[in-house]
Amino acid sequence: MSEPILQVRNLVKHFPLTQGILFKKQIGAVKAVDGISFDLYPGETLGIVGESGCGKSTVAKLLMNLEQATSGEVFYKGQDITRLSGRALKAVRRNIQMVFQDPYTSLNPRMTVGDIIGEPFDIHPEVAPKGDRRKRVQDLLDVVGLNPEYINRYPHQFSGGQRQRIGIARGLALNPEVIICDEPVSALDVSVQAQVVNLMEKLQDEFGLSYIFIAHDLSIVRHISDRVGVMYLGKMAEIGTDAEIYEHPTHPYTQALLSAVPVPDPEAREKRERIILTGDVPSPANPPSGCRFRTRCWKAQDICAKEVPLLAVPSVFADRDTPAAHESACHFAEDGTAAA
Repeated sequence: MSEPILQVRNLVKHFPLTQGILFKKQIGAVKAVDGISFDLYPGETLGIVGESGCGKSTVAKLLMNLEQATSGEVFYKGQDITRLSGRALKAVRRNIQMVFQDPYTSLNPRMTVGDIIGEPFDIHPEVAPKGDRRKRVQDLLDVVGLNPEYINRYPHQFSGGQRQRIGIARGLALNPEVIICDEPVSALDVSVQAQVVNLMEKLQDEFGLSYIFIAHDLSIVRHISDRVGVMYLGKMAEIGTDAEIYEHPTHPYTQALLSAVPVPDPEAREKRERIILTGDVPSPANPPSGCRFRTRCWKAQDICAKEVPLLAVPSVFADRDTPAAHESACHFAEDGTAAA
């Protein structure tokens, strides 16, 4: 496998909790992201899934340096972008772009489509000379499946799916190598979701893009991703190829998530064991000791409260040639069969 284009090492983001009005005192911290590590390879799509509030969107902002990391490192082609600012950060951001979750609020309603997609050229004038910008914008509209003549229209004149295509066109404007997609289809109708996902796959093949695709819909993530990382309460619970995660999940949380995915085949649905998690998701301001999933896990034992499980290939599979031999943060990992 080639060298990773993006490397994330022990990434941490804690938001301080304060009290008081005039003299604010920190009384704790929300541990939104608490030690995430993964690699992204050229031309690959890495899906990141998990419940709402598990830290997925915070990871996206940290990768773009829109939020300053508390600690940890994000390397783009060997350069730690968490330490960059000013012109150096601006140069890196040319190669790492983002598609936002809500196509209704991520586009300025006072700007035309031409101005929205062309704005990156104002920030990075070296990419396109002024005389060529209108043609470049029209080409981008055509690439994402919109009529180039729509260049003078405003966002309110488009549907949700069309607005997300405009957001994708804006992300493509600077010819990036990495695009971070923060739940880009969650606000769209199901039929439109498929169109946008298919468009993103087409663009990836055409331009050699690498995606980090953040979502909570497991079916969409499986469709588009080469590898999948499962997050729970600020940590990575399991990571592997799409086949490893969906057909041989080893972490109890992943097994529970997959057991909730709707199955169209009635016979398969009857045979599948549904895993119902008890209790609520703990607060990221006061997470459980040891394994963060232990308060809802049916396999939890004393060691789970004392030791934080490492994200590694479980020892029970270490010497075996099996799809279950992928990284999982569980003291009692075992191969589970989950229909997806």
